[in-house]
Parts: sequence; structure tokens; C-alpha cells
Amino acid sequence: MNTDLRFIRRWLAFFVAALMLSGLTAVPLVRLTGLLHAWTSAIGGPLHGWAAHAAEAVAHVDATYPILFYGTDWLAFAHVVIGLAFIGPYRDPVRNRWVIEWGLWCCVLVLVLAFAWAPFRGIPFFWRCVDASFGVVGAVPLWLVLRRIHRMELASGRSPS
Repeated sequence: MNTDLRFIRRWLAFFVAALMLSGLTAVPLVRLTGLLHAWTSAIGGPLHGWAAHAAEAVAHVDATYPILFYGTDWLAFAHVVIGLAFIGPYRDPVRNRWVIEWGLWCCVLVLVLAFAWAPFRGIPFFWRCVDASFGVVGAVPLWLVLRRIHRMELASGRSPS
């Protein structure tokens, strides 16, 4: 197996694992917001205040309207299904280059959601930056993969799409 293909597969495996793991954190939301509240107590300040508010809200929803968490279950499922889309580029990166390009566009749209929509939900700026970091961090491996795909296209004599 050539080094470009091995490089691409490693980065795609990392990306898919990170995507699925980040999505699956939506399932134990009550527990995780409680942990965030506990972990930020030593820090104090706005982060801890917001973590306390979020943990209280999530616990209230869990106690009163647990049916709403069915939506976060679907969010987790969507992350898994989106991860499966990257099987194509894992198998044949050149032929499935479009999936990588689509993934990069999705990473850009994370920034749009975090900074344009989150304010309407009362998400503080520092947490919008945390959310936006997922788009930035996700774009890095996809960009590296896209560069290697381009190199493979040139080496094979195929014109880049």
C-alpha cells in the first residue's frame, strides 16, 4: 500500500472516530453537563456559571420532559451515519474525493451555526468558540486528506476534479 493511501486512511479513521465520539456524547447529556458543572467549580467565573445553568436546565428537562432527549439520541445517530459516509473515501479516495469536499463544507457550516445561530439560543460567546473549534479541528484532517488525494490524482495522470 502506498504511503499516500496509508496517510489518508489513518487521518480518515481518526476523523470518523472523533466524529462518532463527539456525537455519542449527546446520549449521556445529563451526566456530562453535571460533570462540566463539577469540573468548572474550581475555575468559577462565567464558564462555571454557564455550566451550572446548563446542568440545571438539562436535569430539569430530564426530570420533567425526558422525551426531548430523543432528539439528542437522533443527533448521536446522525454523527454515526455521517461517519459511515467516509467509508467511500477510505476505500477509494480519488473516486470519492467529493465526500471529503462535502465534509470540509460541513466544517465551515459548523462555524456559521456556532456564531450565527447560537446567540438566539442564549449560548455565550466562549462556548460558541468551543463549538466552532469542532469545525476547525475537523477541517484539518480533511484538508490534509484532500491534499494527498490531489497528489494521488497528479501521480496517476488523472486531472484533479
